[in-house]
Parts: sequence; C-alpha cells; structure tokens
Amino acid sequence: MIVEDEPDIQELLRAYLRDAGYETAVAGDGVTALALFQSQSFDLVLLDIMLPRIDGFGVCQLLRQQSQVPILMLTALDGEEEQLRGFGMDIDDYITKPFSMPVLLQKIRVILRRRGGMEGEECLRYRELTLRLDSREVVLDGRPVALTAREFELLHTFLAAPGRVFTREMLLAKLWGYDFYGDERVVDSHIKNLRHKLGRDYIETVRGVGYRAAREDR
Repeated sequence: MIVEDEPDIQELLRAYLRDAGYETAVAGDGVTALALFQSQSFDLVLLDIMLPRIDGFGVCQLLRQQSQVPILMLTALDGEEEQLRGFGMDIDDYITKPFSMPVLLQKIRVILRRRGGMEGEECLRYRELTLRLDSREVVLDGRPVALTAREFELLHTFLAAPGRVFTREMLLAKLWGYDFYGDERVVDSHIKNLRHKLGRDYIETVRGVGYRAAREDR
C-alpha cells in the first residue's frame, strides 16, 4: 500500500513497482489508508509522514495496534528526531525524499525477505488471510497463525475453491485418505480448531451438506 498525498509521487511509485512485479493500492490521506488496510491484505506499507487528516505517525501507531505489517517511511522530513520517532514505532526503514527508485526497490525486497514476504513464494490470498504455500505458513492481518499440517491442508482446500461445498466424506477422502475408518466428525473438530485459531469464521457451514469458504464477492 502506498500512502502518499502527492499525485506525481503516487504515480511514480505505482509505475515503478508495477514494472517490478508488485501490485499496489494507493491512499492519499491517513483516514483512507486505515480504511484501505482494513479491506485488503498488504505485504508492505510505504508511508509518507506529512499527510492530510491523520499524519503518517498517527497512521503508523494505529497500524501497529493491529498488525506487524512491514512499514517503510518515505518522507521529506530528514531530521534525526523524526527518524528516531519512526524507528521507535517499530518501522522497518526510513527513506528521505528525494530518493533513488532502484535503492527503494532493493530496500523493499530486503524487508520482504527479512520479514518472510512473498517474493519467490507461491501464495494464496483470501480476504485478510495469506497462505504461503511453499513454507506452509498462514498470515492474518500481518500476523502469523500457527496451524497443524492437517489444519493448513484443510484451510487450503477451502480457500482454493471459494463457494464450493465440500462434504465430510469428500474432505476425509482428500486429506485423510480413502482408507480412513475413523469417525467422520474429526472434520468438524478440525474446522472448530481452525475457527478458534483464526478468530473469524472464514468457513461456512452448509446445513445438511458440509462446509465451504464464501466467495469473496459476497
């Protein structure tokens, strides 16, 4: 997410990051940035300080109350006081304007790699969730969620096909194997654990049939 109120800088950042293979969303003020962060999942925030409505320090403070998403401050304020204040709020880096686009891109790559970002790894995104398929990690609102191997496989099955209903029998055959002879309610137990760990009900119960993840356009 690019949080920047200058249209020319917005477009420069969007174009350069797009060419480097990143998807971006832009907010021109602090209030819009916070609303956007609630509605989408982001791997990194580029944050200006001098913003309308809520400044960058205010945005950073509110983001840190709910997420450890990487934050890179990109600002014309080059004073030591501002930099120390930013790092005191647990930002990942601080770049002053004017800046070098190649250097900025390299810093983004380093931050994502250091913070377990997405580069080079196949990921599946669903609302606020990100499943990192190679490392088998789950991230919710920028925070890791510890799942068992079976819970990860179950969640992946649902999120890879939103809207599709899976019966218990289908899930048992897919994840436990056709030779499973235990109680089919083991599926219910795993889904209950998933809902508890995620803190939100991403998996819907379809009464009398099975379970599904709702389509994101609903």
